[in-house]
Formats: sequence, C-alpha cells, structure tokens
Amino acid sequence: MRVALKIAYDGRRYHGFSRQPNVRTVEGNILDFLIKENIIKNPRKAKYQIASRTDKGVSALSNVMTFNTDVDIVDMINAFNRSLQEDFIYAYEAAKTQGNFNPRYAKMRHYRYYTKLDSDLDLEYMMKAASMFTGLHDFSNFARIEKGRDPIREIKNIVFVFRKNEILAIDFFAQTFLWQQVRRIVSVLLKAAKNKISLETLANAISNPRVKFDFGAAPPEYLILKDITYDKVEFQKYGGKKFLEDLENSIINSL
Repeated sequence: MRVALKIAYDGRRYHGFSRQPNVRTVEGNILDFLIKENIIKNPRKAKYQIASRTDKGVSALSNVMTFNTDVDIVDMINAFNRSLQEDFIYAYEAAKTQGNFNPRYAKMRHYRYYTKLDSDLDLEYMMKAASMFTGLHDFSNFARIEKGRDPIREIKNIVFVFRKNEILAIDFFAQTFLWQQVRRIVSVLLKAAKNKISLETLANAISNPRVKFDFGAAPPEYLILKDITYDKVEFQKYGGKKFLEDLENSIINSL
C-alpha cells in the first residue's frame, strides 16, 4: 500500500531537511529509521517522496512524505514516534493514497514567519508592501533561483496575525514556493516597515526581474511550514497536538 504521513520537526536542530553526507538532517534520520525497522527496503524501491525540502533552521508542523510499505499504519506511527520523538521528529497523521500520489503536487502550502512587533515598525506601510507580492509575479529578485527553475509563482494571500506579547505572525499561502522565497520577502517587509525600502523601489524590483536587487533574507529559525493541503486525501489523526503546540511555542519564545 502507499502511505502518506504528516510529520513535524524542529528544524533548528538539523542541517536542513534533505540528506547530506556527514551532517545530521531530518530526512537522514527518518530514512535510517524506516530502513532499520524494515518499513521500506530502500527509498527508490519504496518510491519515497517528500512534499517540501525545508532549509537549515526551518521547522515544520506539517510536511508530508509518501512511500510504499506493507507495515500496518498504527504500528508504524507508534514505532516512528518511539524512535524519533526524542530527536524532535514526530508523525501524527496518515492516509492510504493512490499509487501515483506525489506529495509535491499540493493544493496549498502555508508558511508562517514569526517576528517581534518592535515600536519602530510602520505596520501600515508593511501591509502595503505585502500586498504588492500577492498574485502572479516573477520572483527572481525575491528568491534563490535554481538553474532551470521557473521564477514565476502566484502567492494567493499574505495575512498578518497579531498575537499576545507583541508577537507578529506573517502567513503566506501559495501552491508552490521558490527556494528562500518567504524569508526574502519577510526581509523586504521588515525593512519597508522601518522605512529602509520605499514602495517605489519595491515596485521596480518586482516589475524588473532582470535587474538585480538583493534585499537579504530573514533568519530561518522563525520560519515554519505550517500546513500542506491536498484534494482527495483524507488524513486520520494519531495524536500529536502537544508536540505541535510545544514546537510552535518554543519558536515563539526564542524571539
């Protein structure tokens, strides 16, 4: 059967998600577990796939991985969390899927960035800057563009959520994102809020993607892959509420 697992992890403790030689990664830990426990023989034969490969320092409350296995789902999740929870990786939802299901093709991705609400932030100006990023744009000046990758993406919405203790959450919604896209947009928004970037400069950078602009990238430790949704995939919950709450609160408290 083909299984989809929703997983959460504290990316601040790892050298990124993707497997890399000689460094500790989320994917490396997960695949080592799956093979050791005979849940899969190897990633290629199991048709292992992942929805999003988050960067070093970026955490997830809802990444999705798929693979083929004959192991019972409940037994697998129990073994997964017994083995990996101490490494701050947790599986909390699962679904049986069609054999051709690929988690990369999501209906929507939701990223959240946390920041302090400093007194010198011009929030009205910041929101005006954010509105310029919604819709379909060439994001060449607001992402690290890999060779052969289309820089055009559509951001469905950017939402500001004001929380207690002077904390601001900035939520980004899109079907797909480019490498470092959210962090680079956040850097622009924070600089605009401190009147270090004008809306005119921002408009020029968006409308002239072949002219190089570099506004930097916000730190990765406060970015969370908050959720990924799909059509026609029904996930069943297997706990995890405390792990998710504790992880998000830990990131907030580190500000």
